[in-house]
Amino acid sequence: MRSDPRFGKTVVRHQSRRFIPNRGSSFLQTIFGGAVKINNESPFFYFLSTKLTSNRTLKISGNNLVLLGQSNNSVLWSTNLTRGNISSPVVAELLSNGNFVMRYSNNTTSGFLWQSFDFPTDTLFPEMKLGYDRKTGRSRFLTSWRSKDDPSSGNFTYKLDTRRGLPEFFVMANDFEIYRSGPWNGIEFSGIPKAKDQGLSFMVCSYTENSDEVSYTFRIASQSFFYSRLTIEASGNLDLFTTSFLSSRWRALRNLPVDECDYYNLCGSYAYCEMNLTFTCKCFQGFDLMNPEQLNLTERSGFYCMRRTPLSCSGNRFLVMKNMKLPDTKMASFDRRIDLQKCQERCLSDCDCTSFAAADVRNGGTGCLIWRGDLNDTRIYSLAGQDLYVKIAAVDTG
Repeated sequence: MRSDPRFGKTVVRHQSRRFIPNRGSSFLQTIFGGAVKINNESPFFYFLSTKLTSNRTLKISGNNLVLLGQSNNSVLWSTNLTRGNISSPVVAELLSNGNFVMRYSNNTTSGFLWQSFDFPTDTLFPEMKLGYDRKTGRSRFLTSWRSKDDPSSGNFTYKLDTRRGLPEFFVMANDFEIYRSGPWNGIEFSGIPKAKDQGLSFMVCSYTENSDEVSYTFRIASQSFFYSRLTIEASGNLDLFTTSFLSSRWRALRNLPVDECDYYNLCGSYAYCEMNLTFTCKCFQGFDLMNPEQLNLTERSGFYCMRRTPLSCSGNRFLVMKNMKLPDTKMASFDRRIDLQKCQERCLSDCDCTSFAAADVRNGGTGCLIWRGDLNDTRIYSLAGQDLYVKIAAVDTG
């Protein structure tokens, strides 16, 4: 049976679908996201990262979805499922949100045996999740293509770091940090501010952190004519594209990093980046630049700030820095149960605390984020950001 997969159509056991190499290239035809009827330039799931030179057959064998070679029906790829009752009818279906699922025929809403949304490549589509599933141990993250025309794994990832501190997204080049989103503050990630002011009100973002999962997703508001996708490019840039059901082209609405101040820890510890016509690094109040004669901002080196007066366990004050991207939270601790006043008291009484901030900016600020140690990767915004309270010696507050 030779046909394309269409929304709502199923592949039932003992049936198959044929997939034809696309774009005139030798790559396997992919399963597309919800915008497939608008624009087919954004595949998000690949069975193989190797080049194919002829047609392939997708079929259900037992309770597995398999991709077969044309000449000898050799298995090129399989879902490798071992659980489930294979005597029950199994179907594969492309859902309206672009999720390609395998399920029992009497189960249409949940409990998928397998789903493509568990295996994101370079693109996040609406209703896909990125993050960590604490029940299964599965981590979902984006991986760039090797090049514009090669979908095998590239050098960059966009991943929610849940191992330490408060979870944040990082663009990584292997183990090197390129960009950090900042923590979720109840409304948005503190380093990706003011999405609603950039024509993105149709995107409804959601962050979940509980005993089952830590995840981020977004959906498109009902009755919206727009559709979006988030893609990590082969260059490492993170691009948010949108299109409409009246258009045939994607339009880039946001590119990250936005400017030089978005690059990870550009100005070093206890300093913030400010963007005007170009970027400027400035030490926090109460800190001075070490070895200013060695400063070379062109090469982004030599900017090191140190305390003017070392902290003691008493006689300290807090400097309120407004409109800030919060520092890297890998070494921070948080408590969502206390208010900002209790947070200040906790930091003041903790000899190792260097800064604090509200974990959630809603309702005047709730929860408590506390940093112990260096404050890294901060920047100041003209209208966005949140308050950061930096502990300095009282003598340096004047």
